[in-house]
Amino acid sequence: MIEVGALRALRAVAGLGTLARAAEELGFTASAVSQQLKRLERQVGVPVIAPAGRGVVLTPAGQAIVDSAPEVFQALERCAEAAQSVSEGTPRGVLRVVAFSTAIRGLLAPTLPRLAKTAPDLRVHLTEQDPDQALHSVEAGTADLALIHDADGLPTPLPPSLTQRHLHTDTGDVVMSTTHPLAMEDELLAATGDRSARRDQPLTAADLVGHAWVTSPPGTVCHQWFRRLVADAPEEPDVRHLVDDFATQLALVAAGDVIALIPRLARPALGELVARPLARRPTREVQAAWRRSGDASPAIRAMLTELTQG
Repeated sequence: MIEVGALRALRAVAGLGTLARAAEELGFTASAVSQQLKRLERQVGVPVIAPAGRGVVLTPAGQAIVDSAPEVFQALERCAEAAQSVSEGTPRGVLRVVAFSTAIRGLLAPTLPRLAKTAPDLRVHLTEQDPDQALHSVEAGTADLALIHDADGLPTPLPPSLTQRHLHTDTGDVVMSTTHPLAMEDELLAATGDRSARRDQPLTAADLVGHAWVTSPPGTVCHQWFRRLVADAPEEPDVRHLVDDFATQLALVAAGDVIALIPRLARPALGELVARPLARRPTREVQAAWRRSGDASPAIRAMLTELTQG
């Protein structure tokens, strides 16, 4: 009989391409993963992986096993859910959640205290992962629930074995110091001649011309937001700093004359800083994703309830 652990190890290797990366995801050593795969090969009687450069690839037999794995994991999960339902649907045990950093900060962290009251027997383990990796973890069974966001306005492709629910629409604002010209209402009046000029009025792309920026690095959603925001500007924007961490961006905003485009999920209390909305609001949709076989999970239901009611 094929061991579930060996099947999980083979699936992780298939998704990640090396024994070392699979071991890291599963929380084992590479040697332990290798031993699991060797036992699997003895059980099925044929090789399941083959060397490929610095990594490995699945043999046809290994790929056939991985292709059948979702049915095995779903059957096991149904057994677990049936056992848990005996306890009248009380959320208990461990819920493994993977999510991108700002979702942890802006959605999950505020949810955990409420969940601790409504589901005191449930423990939540959080791991920060980008959407693609998070979906792989849920599909592979190393996580139970993923919080993901769309990519440049396009939904993140969902494997057939997973389902999802919309949780939140995140929006970006321009953040500046209280002494920055864009934050000073007398400066707004001088620039526009409009006595009703206020900080809560949306900024246009034209308003941002000539100001220095700190932005997220290329390849991030917020950098895509920034490039679309300045796409029609008459001159290339003055980008002084490229910083991935939003807290560091805000520190630079507070310390100097730069401004930043910050998603609301990523923002702590601004203190001495000012956030102004944009006329063309950059947004991203945040979804929760889980295996279809986990639809009846009391733990997942409890977490989704708190996330959607928060």
